[in-house]
Amino acid sequence: MSASIRLLSRWKNSAGERVRIALNLKDIPYTYVPVGSLPPGTYRRLNPQGLLPALDIGGRIIPQSSAILAYLEETYPFPSLLPADPVLRAQARGFAGLIASEMHSITVQRVRRFLQSDFDLDDTQVQHWVVHWLKLGLDGLEETLQARNERFTFCFGEEPGWADLHLIPQLANARRLGCDLSAYPQLLAVEEKCVGLEAFRRARPEAQPDFPGSDAG
Repeated sequence: MSASIRLLSRWKNSAGERVRIALNLKDIPYTYVPVGSLPPGTYRRLNPQGLLPALDIGGRIIPQSSAILAYLEETYPFPSLLPADPVLRAQARGFAGLIASEMHSITVQRVRRFLQSDFDLDDTQVQHWVVHWLKLGLDGLEETLQARNERFTFCFGEEPGWADLHLIPQLANARRLGCDLSAYPQLLAVEEKCVGLEAFRRARPEAQPDFPGSDAG
């Protein structure tokens, strides 16, 4: 593709991590732009939603990680992030959808801050609220993998893809937010396979140039 690709994000953004993993799995060259390096107000002008991440394709902005991932899959089809079997493809999308639409969207920082500021909840109450929704989602994800007709190395295949790149950042988020993951052996088994892969390692928060204390910054 001739247009340059810039990923506008920050190190502590799991949706941005999903996109970094996808870019790495597809071996797509891109420039990582920390939003903190932009002049005040610039990111909001580029992306009126104001949420992270956004993909800049030669000056044309794509917001929302789900839209970005769809663009990458359609524009760079090889290697595919989705299984060839239509049912498995749909299952992988459904697995990822639970993470992106139900779990991540209601436990993000702006929601937690709203609970504190407008409902006067203390840290313990907010954490209880967050862990409740995370565990509900993780229970569903674990049961989904347990119910598969075939056991795969990764979520829905022998190569990491759409479901896996959603799962790994979400597990890290769940740990950070105080969720005990010991009850999810299926999820942890997939995580163990993914975290050693270069595409996942290079996407981690600590590998980004804006990570606090990073020599690359």
